[in-house]
Amino acid sequence: MHFSTSGILQPFHTTWLPAHTQAAMLRLDRIHPLVSGNKWFKLKYNLEAAAGKPVVTFGGSWSNHILATAAACNMEGIPCTGIIRGERPAVLSHTLQQAAALGMELVFVSREAYRHKDAGAFPDACVIPEGGHNAAGARGCSEILSLADTKGFSHIICAVGTGTTLAGLINATAGKSSAQRPGLPAAEIDPPAQKVIGISALKGAYSLEEDTAQLLTQPGRPEIFHDFHEGGYGKISDELIACMNDFYRQTGIPTDRVYTGKMVLAVSKLLERSYFPPGSRLLLVHSGGLQGNDSLPPGVLCF
Repeated sequence: MHFSTSGILQPFHTTWLPAHTQAAMLRLDRIHPLVSGNKWFKLKYNLEAAAGKPVVTFGGSWSNHILATAAACNMEGIPCTGIIRGERPAVLSHTLQQAAALGMELVFVSREAYRHKDAGAFPDACVIPEGGHNAAGARGCSEILSLADTKGFSHIICAVGTGTTLAGLINATAGKSSAQRPGLPAAEIDPPAQKVIGISALKGAYSLEEDTAQLLTQPGRPEIFHDFHEGGYGKISDELIACMNDFYRQTGIPTDRVYTGKMVLAVSKLLERSYFPPGSRLLLVHSGGLQGNDSLPPGVLCF
């Protein structure tokens, strides 16, 4: 799949960003209108593994992953089926309408059946886990930082749903050290160590650390903040909406209600707590998913 990297690294400043701290957004939302954000990276090696087999994957009514899979399979000419959590509604969500229009077969199952979904039930298909959470997904996400010159950032922050993107980012930065290796000239000193931080979009999802660690190429425990979920997955608060609108007015960068809005809110709160040392350079990874904002009433967001 061909995608655009034009303007993908966007520095920004806000009133809550201290003068001694720099920040930029890695605008993955710009790379493709449908397979946007981190979605293509999760799908890339999974679709390669399909090798012409039909694809089966899973998600909810507003799943960014479902829409991205439908679009990617449409472009690659691969038949695909989406197993959708919950009974079929009278009116499909905008996300599912788009997925169906792109050729995805939608199969609705009860929430109980969904919890017990078994990849073994599809022996003739390539089964991609919900959210692309597997080693192939993490491998693809390890390529995200190569889209721009990101070596100078001290902290890399992303929202977390399954931990796949977080694992990929950690794998990409693994082994980097601020220390000079013996015998190397100054020009070949490794870049400063980069700290990768996850912001959970789910309430009480304390298994995310283990889920993420399972996809790491080197042993370690990821750092994930669990106190910025605003009530849980897909939940919103007045503070979150205000933050998203304020951030857009100051930077021109749209965020989504499920993931990136909570990431931006978390960064502003962590700055208030003086979590980031003076002189930090923050890279926020925009994981796309702006179509999720379509579920909000008109006028709630200013973009």
